[in-house]
Amino acid sequence: MSHPVVNADVKSALDNSPETDIRDEAQQAPPPKNYLLLAIFTCFCPAYPVNIVALVFSVMSISSYNQGDREGAERLGRNAKWVAMASVIIGLLVIAIYCTVHFTTLLS
Repeated sequence: MSHPVVNADVKSALDNSPETDIRDEAQQAPPPKNYLLLAIFTCFCPAYPVNIVALVFSVMSISSYNQGDREGAERLGRNAKWVAMASVIIGLLVIAIYCTVHFTTLLS
């Protein structure tokens, strides 16, 4: 039985292919936070225009990172976080006002 002859050019081409080069993966930084789960959570708060804006910023952050704009993705992620936090605060205020009005008018 004869062993197949491996061409050195084919082997070197495979060694330099992107699929086998793991150095590029180790050097890449992890993607910036986009706060998508927080933005989805805020969609359950009763502050609808604000929480939709947070969701849009979060999706735009993902899109910017996929296009290679890391700084833009970080900026949009921070905006998504702040708008989502504002949405939670506004939602809690709306719930508190609603409960206050409901229970004070119920007793009168």
